[in-house]
This record gives sequence, structure tokens and C-alpha cells, in this order.
Amino acid sequence: MPSPATLRRLLSTPDRAQVSSEARALWLLAWPILIGQLATVAMAVVDVAMAGHASAQDLAGVSLGVSIWNMVIITLMGVMMSISPIVAHHVGAREFTQVPHVVRQGLWKALGVGLIALLAANLSTAVFDHLGLEPRVRDLAKDFVHVTSFAMPAFACYRVLYGYSTSLNQTKPLMVIAIGALMLNVLVNWLLVFGKLGFPRLGGLGCAWSTLLCVWFNLLALLWWMQRAKAYRSTWPLDRYEPPHWPQMRALLKLGLPIGITYFAETSAFSLIALLVAKFGSTQIAAHQIALNFSSLVFMVPLSLGVAILTRVGQSLGAGDPVAARFRAWVGIAVALLFAMVSAAFMALFNQQIAAAYTSDVAVAALAAHLLFWAAVFQLSDATQVATSCAIRGYKVTRAPMVIHLTAFWVFSLPLGYVLGLAPPWLPWAPSQPLAAEGFWIALVVGLTVAALGLTALLRHVARQHLP
Repeated sequence: MPSPATLRRLLSTPDRAQVSSEARALWLLAWPILIGQLATVAMAVVDVAMAGHASAQDLAGVSLGVSIWNMVIITLMGVMMSISPIVAHHVGAREFTQVPHVVRQGLWKALGVGLIALLAANLSTAVFDHLGLEPRVRDLAKDFVHVTSFAMPAFACYRVLYGYSTSLNQTKPLMVIAIGALMLNVLVNWLLVFGKLGFPRLGGLGCAWSTLLCVWFNLLALLWWMQRAKAYRSTWPLDRYEPPHWPQMRALLKLGLPIGITYFAETSAFSLIALLVAKFGSTQIAAHQIALNFSSLVFMVPLSLGVAILTRVGQSLGAGDPVAARFRAWVGIAVALLFAMVSAAFMALFNQQIAAAYTSDVAVAALAAHLLFWAAVFQLSDATQVATSCAIRGYKVTRAPMVIHLTAFWVFSLPLGYVLGLAPPWLPWAPSQPLAAEGFWIALVVGLTVAALGLTALLRHVARQHLP
């Protein structure tokens, strides 16, 4: 994380006006992204909350299905993110004629990768047969993934258009569409989970059909908006057909695959917890999902700032100004850290009230409140690692962050979580009793801290390399 001396120097009196100006510019770009991201994550909050009020088994089944869904779509999100730095560099360099070709090839890539994701998600449901789950929970988890898998090609295409729009500084359409999707999600969940107005009562499976419908809504609504808005006319990519151009697609994959692996390394560390603690029963699964769900909601603020940082850094580098790129990166990280301090205090003080809002099950709420305390502990590290990694991607550097994330989560976090959470008897230094979900959340604190420290050092190095 940035040292106190670095932050003091950044916020010193001579630079204060510049910092304030950059923070305002960053926030103007980030706040519509934030509202849109919050609306998107709120859809998952609605799914979990409605499933939780249907039954504990519905909540557990949806939680396990969501664990697979999250791993796949967040990996997809990372692979598709390669569009953002490339378009941002072209925009910064005023090379607008290059943008449509990049976006068209990004959409071809999205179709291919989305179909692969659809297949991978369906194959992954075999894992539920080996977790000793209650039959009802197992079947619901499988059906949830089978239904939502058909949203993945649409989601991949949407993320390409999302990156294209943010790189043009057009973030408000994303916000408006995401709010519309949230309203649709609430309605469809209410109709299908509880069987209202003559619709069948599907329980947790209703959440899956709602998710599928809302993802396709996002894609079609964004296409409709872009086709009519003046801001996209000079770079509109769908005015003509263009076949796949393999050199451009290879360049996009070369940049995007490491980001996808990075995202997978992080999200798998969270999502695999639900699978690894499944043998401890529905209470552990449900409590973990509640804590993860609310943490994901809070995480949208530094993530949205990160997307804005990537855009600002990429545009500065495209304009040939690496000094401004470095300045914008560190100001963005400082803003993310300020928010993290507030969110950490809020989660620590109101963990019980947050848990109670999700479920009426006393045991689930008590455990979820305990896990939310650990979520409060890692807020600073989490905000730092996402802000720094996005800044580094603005420099079109993706492989080194991938190595850092893999090390943090697969070398430190998951093995430590396995020891603390499952307490294997063949390890003499394992706890006498498994800590279940809590053990994994303690390990997440370690993994996120390792990632934050490594990425901060990498950003310093990369930024110095680009200075004249």
C-alpha cells in the first residue's frame, strides 16, 4: 500500500489544488460507473435475500450456484477488459478512426469466449455431486448454473461495449441501464421465487431465470442506446460487417487473458470457500454467501474508481504524458483508500444489523455478522489492490499483476484457508477444531494484503519506467 510519506507528499499544500481537481475529474467519471455497478451487485443481493426468505435450502442452493456463476463471469469480465486500455490509448492520442475496428474484433472475441464459458460452467456442475450436499440443495445449484450459463455470451459482448463506452468517458448510459435491469430483476424475482400473479413458484430457481433475462436486457438496451446517442457516432463499430481479424484478436487475447486469470485467482479464492465448507452444512454456506454478497456490494466503490483510474491513466499515456498518468494513478488510489476507511468502520460497527437484513435464520445471521467483521479488516488492502491493478492495466501491463494475484490467493490465501478452515488431521500445526468459513476469511485478509503490497511496488516500478 502507498506509504504515509507518499500520501503526505501527494497531498502537500503546493499540490493540493491539482489533487482536488483530479479527484473531481475522477469522481465525475466514476460515479455513474459506481451507481451502475451497485445496481448490478444489488441484483445478486436481491437474489440472495429472496432465496433466503424462501428457505435455508433455497439460499444454500442459490449460494452454491452463484459461486460458480461468479467465478465464470468475473473471469469473463477480466478477459474482456483488454478493450478498455486499447480504446483509452486511441482516445488519448485522438486516433478515433482506430476505435471501431478494435471494438468489432472485441465482439468477435466475446462471442467465442462466451461460448467457451457457457460450456465450462455446465461442465463445472459435476463438482456438486462430490460435496455430500442435501439432494434438494445439489439439484438447485446445478439447475441455477444450467439456466444462467446461457447468459454468458451476452455478458461477454456487453462487457466489450461497456469498456468501449467508459473509454469514451460515456458512463451515464451504463448507470441508467443497470438501474433498469435492477428494477426488472426485483420484479421477475418476486414473480418467480414466490409464485405471484399466477406465475409458478420456482423458489431459488426463479433467481436464475431472472439473472438470465437481465443480462440479455443489459446487452440489448446498451446497443439501443449507443445506436441513438451522438457521443458514439464518430466511433460507432456496427455500421458495417467485418470478419474476424486474427492479429487484432490475438492482441486482445494477449492483453486480456492475464487479466482474466487475475480475476479468476481472486474470485475463486472467495467462491471456492462455499464449496470447501459445504460439508459443514447449509448454515456455513449461507452465512458465507451473505458476507460475500455485502462485501461485493461495498467493493463496487473501489472497483468503479479503478475503472475510472484505468481510463484516466490510459488516456494520459495515449496523449504522451506519463507524468500526468502517474499523478492520476496515485490520486485515484488515495481516494479509494479514503473510502475504504469509511467502509471498514461501517462494517465493523453494523455487522449484526447487516446480517439480519439478509435472513431471519438466527444461526445464519450470527455467523454472517462474525464473517463481516473479517471483511471490515481487509477493506484497506482490498481497495488498494483493485485500484493499483487497474492503474497498472492503464499502462497495458497485465502479466506481472497476474503473477502477483496468483501468488497472493493460490500460494498464500487458499492453502492457509484450507489449514485453518478444514484443519486436516495429517497436519500437526493445524487447529484442533476446523474454523470452517471463518478460517477461510482470516486467510483472505492475508491474501489481499500480499496482493496490495506487491501491486503497489509494481505500480511504482512501472510508472518510473515510463517517465522521460
